[in-house]
Amino acid sequence: MAVRRMDHVGVVVEDLDAATAFFLELGMELEGRMPAEGAWVDRVVGLDGVSVEVAMVRTPDGHSKLELTRFRTPTATTAEPSAPANTIGLRRLMFAVDDIRDTVERLRAHGGELVGEIAQFEEMFLLCYVRGPAGIIVALAEELSPAPTA
Repeated sequence: MAVRRMDHVGVVVEDLDAATAFFLELGMELEGRMPAEGAWVDRVVGLDGVSVEVAMVRTPDGHSKLELTRFRTPTATTAEPSAPANTIGLRRLMFAVDDIRDTVERLRAHGGELVGEIAQFEEMFLLCYVRGPAGIIVALAEELSPAPTA
């Protein structure tokens, strides 16, 4: 077997404190925070003189992680921080939440902005996209309880 699991997704951010606060407000847990630099980092990322600070956050079940990275050197670059949802490449991360409206309101206090609106998909889900740190789209899904049968 070639793949054992998907370990984490990395997101480069300008403001590590703000990005960490955003994802902690979402309900993720801080696993750790540390600087990284040196020849090994340069070799891994293919850049010279790399100095970064990394915060690793995980979902409460421990199965999914995000590595939030702020580059001190070299300076991080971006093509389009507010790219629309149909831009080619990694566009969003999806999270299941208990209360989508409450989650959106809490994320607004951390710079989150609805991309469209909260919409219902059939009788199954409430869904929305929120633009979060570094322009990344965070998709939220609230599973709707099935109607009781008589």
